[in-house]
Amino acid sequence: MSALPNCPKCGSEYTYEDGTMLVCPECGHEWAKDAAPAEEASDVLVVKDANGNILQDGDTVTVIKDLKVKGSSLVVKVGTKVKGIRLVEGDHNIDCKIDGIGPMSLKSEFVKKG
Repeated sequence: MSALPNCPKCGSEYTYEDGTMLVCPECGHEWAKDAAPAEEASDVLVVKDANGNILQDGDTVTVIKDLKVKGSSLVVKVGTKVKGIRLVEGDHNIDCKIDGIGPMSLKSEFVKKG
């Protein structure tokens, strides 16, 4: 049995070679065979607000544009403060709860830190 490294993203031991790449069948992560083990640090999610400030989980942000809530007649107004955000991967990379509206996802390009 060959000694392939575990997946740096999920830790799975079932990695396999595919040409010059190593692949994890459990999470789908691919990386180069000769990649340094420090690659884990590059998988850190970096989300920036409209001004280029780096956001972190738990930050408070302010909405900079009126945002219509899809599927309803509600609108998130400019200047709405959103406390305790959570960063996620995807197109809408901020999960939050807005007073009067409830849980929703926002795009980081429509908020500013503070």
